[in-house]
Amino acid sequence: MTVSKPTKRPDNTPNREELLQLAIRAAKAGQKEGARVMFRQILEQDRRNERAMMWMAKLASTKAEQVQWLEKALAANPDNAVARQTLNRIQYKKAAGENRMLIIGGVIAFVLVVLVIAVVLVLLNRPAV
Repeated sequence: MTVSKPTKRPDNTPNREELLQLAIRAAKAGQKEGARVMFRQILEQDRRNERAMMWMAKLASTKAEQVQWLEKALAANPDNAVARQTLNRIQYKKAAGENRMLIIGGVIAFVLVVLVIAVVLVLLNRPAV
């Protein structure tokens, strides 16, 4: 069995796998923009490249962008456990934050109602002048 060497194009540009490895190394080295450019090039050639999508999710600048890339990765492979777990964690944190705001809002409303009742009771129990 022979091991095939990576094929170089006539213009000496890397093939898709080599570009993917370069992009991963750039991402790990903190060169986010350069890595994003390379991952986008890969995705232009192969719109279903799950690894590039997962790396784009890691490099996303916003949660909304991260969610979009994770959803694309799941569309490419519904069995992607990492993408599903990450999406579930993001959705859980979002729901927890919303619930926290509802509780805080409820407590504030309760305090205001109690204050209004107290003020009304004080005004009703004042002796007439």
